[in-house]
Amino acid sequence: MAKKAKKTENVEVEPQIETMEEVVTEFFEEPVVEKPKKDTWEIKDRVYYLTRKRRPLSYMIRSADIYHFDEEKGYERELKYCENQKTPFVDEMKGDQRLAHIIFRNGALHVPRNKQTLQRLLSLYHPHKDKLYAEYKPVKEAEDQMQWLELEADALIAARDMDIDLAEAIMRVENGSKVSNMSSKELKRDLLIFSKRNPMLFLELAKDENVVLRNFGIKATEAGILKLSSDQRNFVWASNDRKLMTIPYGEHPYSALAAWFKTDEGMEIYSNIEKRLN
Repeated sequence: MAKKAKKTENVEVEPQIETMEEVVTEFFEEPVVEKPKKDTWEIKDRVYYLTRKRRPLSYMIRSADIYHFDEEKGYERELKYCENQKTPFVDEMKGDQRLAHIIFRNGALHVPRNKQTLQRLLSLYHPHKDKLYAEYKPVKEAEDQMQWLELEADALIAARDMDIDLAEAIMRVENGSKVSNMSSKELKRDLLIFSKRNPMLFLELAKDENVVLRNFGIKATEAGILKLSSDQRNFVWASNDRKLMTIPYGEHPYSALAAWFKTDEGMEIYSNIEKRLN
């Protein structure tokens, strides 16, 4: 005999209702507030030095009648160094203002850690910062020295491996016509000295193709192949005074000649002169 199927009962589930605490949390969440920026100013002794090469026994910079543009407030604020004030801003000062001088001795100024008003004025706000003077920062100084040493090394290597024609062209820029009477060893020696003393200029000249062309033009003139007119307006053949080119107004004669050598006409003359020099 077949069994009767059991009757399934439908069970109703009560809807989930948010608690009052959840509702309140949802509608009254605390707004995200940005934390104020942390003051990274470090309290320590600081040293400042004049950026100019001269180191006078004493040098005074302005400590009053100077202004700093405040980006947040949107206007210029007057600055003044007063030993009896806790701020360099005049609009924040209270009571009497005892003005003090700011004097560099032998090109330097040491400011101890307890002189915070003067330090902040010099390091953050003074308009002459990084113009008349700068703050001594050992890490930054080390980075600058490393860059200079690497530049110097690159220049010395380039000078050591440079061919004699380019060496002569570069040293002619530095020493002028006396290069013509120097031996190859003298040229190499002076080139190494020049690259060490002024590596940045040396590397710029080494990459300048016009340096070689200028030197070529000077050698052609010294050899009596070309001639520069007395008014320095034209280059002519020395043999018959036939004009080759006119120098544009305001340009250096040999710089103009170097540029002319790159033209179609100039390249033919260059080849002609090259054969005569060799």
